[in-house]
Amino acid sequence: MTDQEIWVYAEKHVGMIQPVTYQLITKAKEIANDKKVVVILFEATDKNLEDKIKEYGPDEIVIVKDDRLKDATDSEIASLMAELADRRKPNSILFGATVVGRSIAPRLQAKLNTGLTSDCLNLAFDDDLLVQTKPSYGDNIMCEIICPKHRPQMASVRPNTFEAKKNLSQSVRVTEINDLFFKKAERIKIVEETPLLSKSDSIANADRVIALGRGAADEKAVFLAEELARKLGAKIGVTRPLTDHPKFSGDDQIGQSGNTIAPKLLVNLGVHGAVQYTTGIGSAELVVSINKDPEAPIFNYSNYSYVGDSVSFLESFLKVVQ
Repeated sequence: MTDQEIWVYAEKHVGMIQPVTYQLITKAKEIANDKKVVVILFEATDKNLEDKIKEYGPDEIVIVKDDRLKDATDSEIASLMAELADRRKPNSILFGATVVGRSIAPRLQAKLNTGLTSDCLNLAFDDDLLVQTKPSYGDNIMCEIICPKHRPQMASVRPNTFEAKKNLSQSVRVTEINDLFFKKAERIKIVEETPLLSKSDSIANADRVIALGRGAADEKAVFLAEELARKLGAKIGVTRPLTDHPKFSGDDQIGQSGNTIAPKLLVNLGVHGAVQYTTGIGSAELVVSINKDPEAPIFNYSNYSYVGDSVSFLESFLKVVQ
């Protein structure tokens, strides 16, 4: 019999808890009913990241402190989580559908011999069953997926799908675990590092995003967009057709089958505005769109619009951006 616990993996980047963690805590509390929301945090002994997590009101924070966690691999984290899950036997485990979450979650799933639904857009409980909603069949329908025979039930959720809300009135229990078996994995040697255009680890967390659509897919447009991204400290995202471009991948995609983003500034270049794309930009604060077609649907989602060629716009804009 599993304990009625919903686990949320606390994802970190450059020493900070990522926003998707707080979003998942809030959603887990919303659907928990009589289940406990437990945050699983791995950190070095000189960190106290649990203080920030407490502000969002989980029932408990389970902390594994070890200086070896400063450079722990995803495989090592998954092994530690598997040992912890064998002890406490949670009902469900939630991850952000980020680069990190998409790496750790399937490793943990394999160790626990259970199911995993990735890139969810909604979660709900039907008694003991976690109902996991995600797009499928080319994003044309939404599927509800359950894992009735195995526990824990596991899901990853796209960042910015849920809103994070603080709950300072909640009393939070803190449990420190220091007796897990830490098995060091074989390491990959880093030969060379290439800095990102943005300090954010993921386009989902970026404050500024430049999005490229089919109308800005030529070599010159991409080059100028990269130059603008460097000047603005922005991340570059793309619509689905450009995931086949040599410089981009599915990790850069925005929309229903990609990332849901919430930047302070979004510049759309050559993006027509299909619903599969606009589903992912609803939380953007300021949207500027450039398209040759004056009837392009993207203009309905924009604060500022420019009808014209993306290359011409970029060349002119770069002259005034310092």
